[in-house]
Amino acid sequence: MGQQHGPETYAENWLHEQIESTLAFYYPTCIDEENGGYNHSFYDDGELSPDSTKHLVGTCRFIYNFSIGAILGKGAFCLEAAEHGLRFLQEHHQDKVNGGYYWTLDGQQVTEDTKYAYGHAFVLLAASKAYAAGIEWARDVIDSVYEVLEEHFWEYAYHLYADELSADWSEVAEYRGQNANMHMTEAMIAAYEATSDQKYLDRAYQLADVVTGRLTFQTKGLVWEHFTPEWEPDWTFVETDESKQEFRPHGFVPGHSIEWSKLLIMLDRHISEPWMTDRAVHLYQEAYQQGADMVYGGIIYSISADKFTMDTDKYYWVQAETFGASALLAGKLNNPAYWQRYEAMLDYCSNIFIDHAHGGGWYNMLFRDNIRQSPIKSEKAKADYHPIANYYETLRVLGAD
Repeated sequence: MGQQHGPETYAENWLHEQIESTLAFYYPTCIDEENGGYNHSFYDDGELSPDSTKHLVGTCRFIYNFSIGAILGKGAFCLEAAEHGLRFLQEHHQDKVNGGYYWTLDGQQVTEDTKYAYGHAFVLLAASKAYAAGIEWARDVIDSVYEVLEEHFWEYAYHLYADELSADWSEVAEYRGQNANMHMTEAMIAAYEATSDQKYLDRAYQLADVVTGRLTFQTKGLVWEHFTPEWEPDWTFVETDESKQEFRPHGFVPGHSIEWSKLLIMLDRHISEPWMTDRAVHLYQEAYQQGADMVYGGIIYSISADKFTMDTDKYYWVQAETFGASALLAGKLNNPAYWQRYEAMLDYCSNIFIDHAHGGGWYNMLFRDNIRQSPIKSEKAKADYHPIANYYETLRVLGAD
């Protein structure tokens, strides 16, 4: 393969420091001693906001973050904090009557009991990383949530997961979306890596092939978000419920095509076929070309069905997925151009998104010209999981985990 390349500035030590500072921003304030689980919503300076919502995705992302901290040896508090969240997940987010997991709570009270595939993907991801970190009983959570997914969400005819069901599973919403299936792919890879059970890898392979193959071939070479119950592209769907818009974004989202490129290379670690790298490169390059802001830096949020610029805001997770995908492609292809892209993206993120003044954490969303939109750094489902996940996956590329 010739000489190996790597990052010059944002190498192992920097990545470890960022994981430590991000965890330190949240901990111990995020630990809810009164109700269990975590406090989710923070101002820029680390103070809690008045929002007491406990979101299934946020709970799982905190479990993931602290599990990564434990895996990397960042302190005994990490394993304790991860298990603290996992207990709350099982005791309060879990529906003891019908199975599955509630979407939102206030304290310990259920405020939305709908069952979403997106949320269950994060349960699987969190449990898998917790098990990998050494929490033995998390294996039972992995096994049980997989059975829930098989029984209620899996659509065998399409090899994809349905999106939304009622609390008692009796009603299936018409909406179908790629976003839940993307995160399900990530979770299945994590479950395989934690357990070595082949069924998880097989499912990740199926999902990745269908979404980046059959679906994307129908949607102009990028990953479209919205589909009909028959998994045909729904070009006119717009989510009107503000609480769901984060998970059902409007238009093509370059960040999701880039995130898929990362997942394809993660899958390639375990079962390598040429189409994975080919599609990863295509999705990354096409999305970067469409989404890169050559004036203010970073990647914009969305483009229209006709591939015209639509939402020019900068979201933290899009930038994080871009540096992570760049690192994984650099490692896979041994191509220094991707390391240069990685360095350039982290220059932008370090200067614009990472809040060094308050010890860590990423701003959530900025206007196109990089001006902050809110004093809330983190709310409900954020938890800075995307940066930590991409720091960690970059460390794996560098062989430093």
